[in-house]
Amino acid sequence: MRFGMNLLMWTDTLTDSMLPLLDELKEIGFDTVELPCFDLDNLENYAKWGKRLDELGLSRTGTAVRGPADNPMSPDPAIRKKGVEANKRNLDCCAAAGCEVMAGPFHSALGVFSGQGPTQDEWKWAVESMQQVAEHAAKVGVMLGVEYLNRFECYLLNTAADGARFCRDVNHPYCKMMYDTFHAHIEEKNITKAIYALKDYLIHVHISENDRSTPGKGNVRWAQNFDALHKIGYDRIMVVEAFGLALEKLIPATKIWRRMYKSERQLAVDALKFMKAQVAKRWK
Repeated sequence: MRFGMNLLMWTDTLTDSMLPLLDELKEIGFDTVELPCFDLDNLENYAKWGKRLDELGLSRTGTAVRGPADNPMSPDPAIRKKGVEANKRNLDCCAAAGCEVMAGPFHSALGVFSGQGPTQDEWKWAVESMQQVAEHAAKVGVMLGVEYLNRFECYLLNTAADGARFCRDVNHPYCKMMYDTFHAHIEEKNITKAIYALKDYLIHVHISENDRSTPGKGNVRWAQNFDALHKIGYDRIMVVEAFGLALEKLIPATKIWRRMYKSERQLAVDALKFMKAQVAKRWK
């Protein structure tokens, strides 16, 4: 098992000011970092970061998200096309940085709602868009880790069952699912069944507390999560996804405006210790 930290705790842009953070995360004991891949016109910067991370011995995954202007399941074909192209550019950025997986809710527009669940047409459009993206993923060698979100953030994929059905319909070896303990804590009635639903598709895991702060300090059903992940044989990367106050532009999206931890470093230290302890109990 490898253990990672999502850099969105600190930044959404990869600049030289973040370089000391990489050394710090390596010193703490992380194997992996999850990169925000939002600057779609700067492949050179991602390639530069990939080289630096190679030098540090840190593997990486990347993130992507879509909005209303590039919604892959929009009724407007032009907007769907923009969504597909944006996801392809995200994949190019991930490939340049040497990311193994592109994770995130890039299946539909974040925070956009119709007032009902997805229609048959919306589902079909989302599947068709992802099929095109998966073809590009195969070309650049980056796996897709599609993320289902809670009902307050999107309406296409809200449960593990939704995600498994989506992967079956896309039907491409590079279209897989990721699992996030925060969203599952809100939406799933049975954590074990949820993780088993993703057994054939699970490529990535986010370890995230119910309040988005330090994993292991809140109400997520951690024993059930780690037990089920062990039983299905998951053995790839677990990435801590926590949010705080360091990145002001994310506060409106994450709805976090109070400090719930001593420091970002302490959260990272405690989260890694927690994950390693849980894995050591189960994975031999």
